Amino acid sequence: MPKSDADIGFLEMILRHEEQTEKAMPVDSLIILSRLRYERRLATADLTEDTQKSEQATRSALEKLTESGMVEAHGSGRGRTYTLSARVYRREEQKAGYIRQAGFDPIQQEQMVLSYIDKHESIKRAEAAELCRLSLPQAYHLLKRLEKQGKINQTGKMRYAVYRRNT
Repeated sequence: MPKSDADIGFLEMILRHEEQTEKAMPVDSLIILSRLRYERRLATADLTEDTQKSEQATRSALEKLTESGMVEAHGSGRGRTYTLSARVYRREEQKAGYIRQAGFDPIQQEQMVLSYIDKHESIKRAEAAELCRLSLPQAYHLLKRLEKQGKINQTGKMRYAVYRRNT
């Protein structure tokens, strides 16, 4: 087993939570929090193997952590991901760390896509997904929202679809 220094900040966070709730934190919740601390953003499927529980049990643990304010959910359905909450980062005086891992809000994503198009003339769905750190379906919805607003238009279909600024 590799030796590493103790993560005092993580331990203090757990002890504070246990003191407030007057309950010991379940092992699966500790595993989830530890993974989120080091990997920043994960989906339920990413955590299922580590907790050695079913996907439903892992999802339930994530929802309890969300209700407690320690974890935040982003997105919906299969694209839903989880991060440590702003409160956790604030307590550890890492406010900028929260913004980096939480990603961008929809308005920022729209501006990023429009800026990309302005610089490169067009954007594909995969490029929008990479740019905004979204899944392909989320990028599709972002591009369709911009198209509906009249800011961009699509040429080509399916995997050949390219989006350009309206002139």
